[in-house]
Amino acid sequence: MSFLFSEIIFGPVKSRRLGTSLGVNLLPTDAKICTFDCIYCECGYNTTVKDGKLPKRSDVKEALEAKLMQMKSAGEAPDVITFAGNGEPTMHPEFPQVVDDTIALRNRYFPNAKISVLSNSTFVRKDVVFEALKKVENNIMKLDSGLDSTVSLIDRPTQSSYSVAGIIKELQKFEGNLIIQTMFLRGTHRGVLVDNTTQEEIEALIGAMKLINPKQIMIYSLDRETPENTLEKVPVEELNLIAEQLRSASIEVSVAG
Repeated sequence: MSFLFSEIIFGPVKSRRLGTSLGVNLLPTDAKICTFDCIYCECGYNTTVKDGKLPKRSDVKEALEAKLMQMKSAGEAPDVITFAGNGEPTMHPEFPQVVDDTIALRNRYFPNAKISVLSNSTFVRKDVVFEALKKVENNIMKLDSGLDSTVSLIDRPTQSSYSVAGIIKELQKFEGNLIIQTMFLRGTHRGVLVDNTTQEEIEALIGAMKLINPKQIMIYSLDRETPENTLEKVPVEELNLIAEQLRSASIEVSVAG
Protein backbone atom coordinates (compact mmCIF):
# COMPACT_ATOMS: atom_id res chain seq x y z
CA MET A 1 0.00 0.00 0.00
CA SER A 2 1.40 3.40 -0.98
CA PHE A 3 1.10 6.53 1.13
CA LEU A 4 1.15 10.30 0.83
CA PHE A 5 3.02 12.73 3.05
CA SER A 6 0.26 14.49 4.98
CA GLU A 7 2.25 17.53 6.12
CA ILE A 8 4.48 20.21 4.58
CA ILE A 9 7.29 19.26 6.97
CA PHE A 10 7.78 15.58 7.83
CA GLY A 11 10.24 13.64 9.91
CA PRO A 12 13.00 13.75 10.76
CA VAL A 13 13.50 10.26 9.40
CA LYS A 14 16.55 8.02 9.21
CA SER A 15 17.51 7.92 5.56
CA ARG A 16 19.60 5.07 4.17
CA ARG A 17 21.51 7.58 2.09
CA LEU A 18 21.38 10.92 3.91
CA GLY A 19 21.33 10.27 7.66
CA THR A 20 18.84 12.17 9.84
CA SER A 21 16.70 13.91 7.25
CA LEU A 22 14.00 16.54 7.80
CA GLY A 23 11.65 16.45 4.84
CA VAL A 24 10.01 19.34 3.01
CA ASN A 25 6.98 18.52 0.83
CA LEU A 26 6.15 21.27 -1.68
CA LEU A 27 3.32 19.28 -3.26
CA PRO A 28 -0.29 18.84 -2.14
CA THR A 29 -0.74 16.77 1.02
CA ASP A 30 -3.69 14.93 -0.53
CA ALA A 31 -2.44 14.24 -4.06
CA LYS A 32 0.57 12.84 -5.91
CA ILE A 33 1.70 15.22 -8.69
CA CYS A 34 4.87 14.54 -10.65
CA THR A 35 6.42 14.66 -14.11
CA PHE A 36 7.26 10.98 -13.62
CA ASP A 37 4.76 8.25 -12.78
CA CYS A 38 7.19 5.60 -11.53
CA ILE A 39 5.98 2.04 -11.11
CA TYR A 40 7.88 1.80 -7.81
CA CYS A 41 6.98 5.14 -6.16
CA GLU A 42 6.11 4.81 -2.47
CA CYS A 43 3.52 7.59 -2.95
CA GLY A 44 1.70 5.55 -5.59
CA TYR A 45 0.70 6.61 -9.07
CA ASN A 46 -0.06 10.21 -9.99
CA THR A 47 -3.41 11.49 -8.79
CA THR A 48 -5.89 12.53 -11.47
CA VAL A 49 -6.35 16.14 -10.39
CA LYS A 50 -6.11 19.36 -12.34
CA ASP A 51 -5.49 21.82 -9.52
CA GLY A 52 -3.89 20.28 -6.46
CA LYS A 53 -3.48 22.85 -3.71
CA LEU A 54 0.20 23.68 -3.32
CA PRO A 55 1.48 25.14 -0.05
CA LYS A 56 2.34 28.83 -0.22
CA ARG A 57 5.90 30.02 0.25
CA SER A 58 4.88 31.65 3.54
CA ASP A 59 3.29 28.39 4.74
CA VAL A 60 6.47 26.44 4.02
CA LYS A 61 8.65 29.01 5.78
CA GLU A 62 6.39 29.11 8.84
CA ALA A 63 6.14 25.33 9.14
CA LEU A 64 9.87 24.80 8.63
CA GLU A 65 10.86 27.42 11.19
CA ALA A 66 8.46 25.99 13.75
CA LYS A 67 9.96 22.51 13.31
CA LEU A 68 13.55 23.75 13.44
CA MET A 69 12.81 25.69 16.63
CA GLN A 70 11.25 22.57 18.15
CA MET A 71 14.27 20.45 17.23
CA LYS A 72 16.65 23.08 18.57
CA SER A 73 14.84 23.11 21.91
CA ALA A 74 14.91 19.29 22.04
CA GLY A 75 18.63 19.14 21.25
CA GLU A 76 17.98 17.27 17.99
CA ALA A 77 20.01 18.21 14.94
CA PRO A 78 19.18 17.17 11.36
CA ASP A 79 22.02 16.06 9.09
CA VAL A 80 20.07 17.32 6.13
CA ILE A 81 16.93 19.22 5.14
CA THR A 82 15.52 17.40 2.14
CA PHE A 83 13.06 18.56 -0.50
CA ALA A 84 11.06 15.45 -1.36
CA GLY A 85 7.42 14.52 -0.72
CA ASN A 86 4.43 13.82 -2.95
CA GLY A 87 6.00 14.42 -6.35
CA GLU A 88 8.62 16.58 -8.06
CA PRO A 89 9.59 19.46 -5.71
CA THR A 90 10.98 21.74 -8.43
CA MET A 91 7.49 21.93 -9.95
CA HIS A 92 6.49 24.42 -7.26
CA PRO A 93 6.22 27.91 -8.84
CA GLU A 94 7.97 29.49 -5.83
CA PHE A 95 10.69 26.86 -5.59
CA PRO A 96 13.59 29.37 -5.93
CA GLN A 97 12.17 31.60 -3.19
CA VAL A 98 11.50 28.61 -0.92
CA VAL A 99 15.12 27.53 -1.36
CA ASP A 100 16.29 30.99 -0.29
CA ASP A 101 14.06 30.86 2.80
CA THR A 102 15.32 27.38 3.65
CA ILE A 103 18.95 28.42 3.39
CA ALA A 104 18.34 31.40 5.69
CA LEU A 105 16.55 29.24 8.28
CA ARG A 106 19.19 26.51 8.09
CA ASN A 107 21.92 29.10 8.67
CA ARG A 108 20.06 30.46 11.68
CA TYR A 109 19.22 27.21 13.46
CA PHE A 110 21.47 24.40 12.18
CA PRO A 111 24.32 25.84 10.09
CA ASN A 112 26.03 22.44 9.85
CA ALA A 113 23.03 20.81 8.18
CA LYS A 114 23.09 20.35 4.42
CA ILE A 115 20.20 21.00 2.06
CA SER A 116 19.28 18.30 -0.44
CA VAL A 117 16.85 18.19 -3.33
CA LEU A 118 15.55 14.84 -4.58
CA SER A 119 14.58 15.52 -8.18
CA ASN A 120 13.87 13.69 -11.41
CA SER A 121 15.77 16.43 -13.28
CA THR A 122 12.90 17.44 -15.55
CA PHE A 123 12.92 21.13 -14.52
CA VAL A 124 16.68 21.68 -14.62
CA ARG A 125 16.05 23.17 -18.07
CA LYS A 126 14.36 26.17 -16.40
CA ASP A 127 17.00 28.80 -15.60
CA VAL A 128 15.38 29.92 -12.33
CA VAL A 129 15.21 26.34 -11.08
CA PHE A 130 18.79 25.60 -12.08
CA GLU A 131 20.08 28.74 -10.35
CA ALA A 132 18.20 27.76 -7.19
CA LEU A 133 19.58 24.24 -7.30
CA LYS A 134 23.13 25.56 -7.54
CA LYS A 135 22.67 27.14 -4.09
CA VAL A 136 22.13 23.84 -2.23
CA GLU A 137 24.76 21.32 -1.18
CA ASN A 138 23.22 18.10 -2.48
CA ASN A 139 21.47 17.97 -5.82
CA ILE A 140 20.36 14.35 -5.99
CA MET A 141 19.11 13.74 -9.50
CA LYS A 142 17.36 10.60 -10.64
CA LEU A 143 18.52 8.54 -13.59
CA ASP A 144 17.27 4.96 -13.43
CA SER A 145 18.64 3.91 -16.81
CA GLY A 146 20.78 5.08 -19.68
CA LEU A 147 18.20 3.67 -22.13
CA ASP A 148 15.06 5.58 -23.17
CA SER A 149 13.03 2.39 -23.46
CA THR A 150 13.76 1.43 -19.85
CA VAL A 151 13.05 4.92 -18.51
CA SER A 152 9.71 4.82 -20.35
CA LEU A 153 8.90 1.51 -18.70
CA ILE A 154 10.09 2.21 -15.14
CA ASP A 155 9.74 5.98 -14.69
CA ARG A 156 7.00 6.71 -17.24
CA PRO A 157 7.78 10.42 -17.88
CA THR A 158 4.66 12.51 -18.45
CA GLN A 159 6.57 14.91 -20.74
CA SER A 160 6.61 13.60 -24.31
CA SER A 161 9.85 15.50 -24.95
CA TYR A 162 11.77 13.56 -22.28
CA SER A 163 14.89 11.75 -23.44
CA VAL A 164 17.94 10.40 -21.64
CA ALA A 165 20.22 12.34 -24.00
CA GLY A 166 18.33 15.55 -23.22
CA ILE A 167 18.54 15.00 -19.46
CA ILE A 168 22.25 14.21 -19.69
CA LYS A 169 22.78 17.51 -21.47
CA GLU A 170 20.92 19.37 -18.69
CA LEU A 171 22.82 17.56 -15.94
CA GLN A 172 26.14 18.43 -17.52
CA LYS A 173 25.40 22.06 -16.55
CA PHE A 174 26.19 21.14 -12.93
CA GLU A 175 29.81 20.53 -13.97
CA GLY A 176 30.04 17.48 -11.73
CA ASN A 177 28.55 19.09 -8.60
CA LEU A 178 25.63 16.68 -8.28
CA ILE A 179 24.73 13.19 -7.16
CA ILE A 180 22.93 10.67 -9.35
CA GLN A 181 20.41 8.33 -7.75
CA THR A 182 19.57 5.05 -9.48
CA MET A 183 16.92 2.55 -8.43
CA PHE A 184 17.55 -1.05 -9.48
CA LEU A 185 14.66 -3.47 -9.65
CA ARG A 186 13.24 -6.47 -11.45
CA GLY A 187 9.81 -7.85 -12.14
CA THR A 188 7.00 -7.14 -14.57
CA HIS A 189 4.69 -4.25 -15.36
CA ARG A 190 1.48 -4.99 -17.24
CA GLY A 191 3.04 -8.20 -18.48
CA VAL A 192 6.27 -6.57 -19.69
CA LEU A 193 9.60 -7.67 -18.18
CA VAL A 194 11.31 -5.05 -16.00
CA ASP A 195 15.02 -5.43 -15.31
CA ASN A 196 17.60 -2.65 -15.30
CA THR A 197 20.36 -4.86 -13.86
CA THR A 198 21.43 -6.47 -17.16
CA GLN A 199 24.88 -5.96 -18.62
CA GLU A 200 23.44 -3.80 -21.39
CA GLU A 201 21.85 -1.59 -18.74
CA ILE A 202 25.03 -1.31 -16.68
CA GLU A 203 27.08 -0.36 -19.73
CA ALA A 204 24.53 2.28 -20.75
CA LEU A 205 24.54 3.70 -17.21
CA ILE A 206 28.34 3.82 -17.16
CA GLY A 207 28.27 5.69 -20.47
CA ALA A 208 25.81 8.22 -19.03
CA MET A 209 27.89 8.68 -15.87
CA LYS A 210 31.01 9.39 -17.89
CA LEU A 211 29.16 12.20 -19.67
CA ILE A 212 27.55 13.64 -16.51
CA ASN A 213 30.62 13.13 -14.31
CA PRO A 214 28.75 13.29 -10.97
CA LYS A 215 30.63 13.40 -7.68
CA GLN A 216 28.80 10.20 -6.73
CA ILE A 217 26.13 7.78 -7.85
CA MET A 218 23.81 6.34 -5.19
CA ILE A 219 22.46 2.92 -6.09
CA TYR A 220 19.69 1.22 -4.19
CA SER A 221 16.69 -1.05 -4.54
CA LEU A 222 13.17 -1.34 -3.18
CA ASP A 223 12.68 -0.73 0.53
CA ARG A 224 9.00 0.21 0.81
CA GLU A 225 5.60 -0.74 -0.64
CA THR A 226 5.16 -0.06 -4.36
CA PRO A 227 2.03 0.46 -6.47
CA GLU A 228 2.98 -2.66 -8.43
CA ASN A 229 3.10 -5.95 -6.50
CA THR A 230 5.05 -7.64 -9.29
CA LEU A 231 8.36 -5.88 -8.55
CA GLU A 232 11.32 -7.50 -6.81
CA LYS A 233 14.09 -6.03 -4.68
CA VAL A 234 17.62 -6.54 -6.00
CA PRO A 235 19.77 -8.12 -3.25
CA VAL A 236 22.55 -5.97 -1.82
CA GLU A 237 25.08 -8.55 -3.00
CA GLU A 238 24.09 -7.84 -6.60
CA LEU A 239 24.12 -4.10 -5.98
CA ASN A 240 27.69 -4.45 -4.77
CA LEU A 241 28.64 -6.28 -7.97
CA ILE A 242 27.10 -3.46 -10.01
CA ALA A 243 29.00 -0.97 -7.87
CA GLU A 244 32.25 -2.77 -8.65
CA GLN A 245 31.67 -2.29 -12.37
CA LEU A 246 30.95 1.40 -11.87
CA ARG A 247 34.04 1.84 -9.72
CA SER A 248 36.12 0.07 -12.38
CA ALA A 249 35.04 2.94 -14.68
CA SER A 250 36.33 5.46 -12.07
CA ILE A 251 32.84 6.36 -10.85
CA GLU A 252 32.32 7.01 -7.11
CA VAL A 253 29.50 4.79 -5.79
CA SER A 254 27.54 4.40 -2.58
CA VAL A 255 25.29 1.39 -2.03
CA ALA A 256 22.19 1.45 0.17
CA GLY A 257 21.39 -2.06 1.31
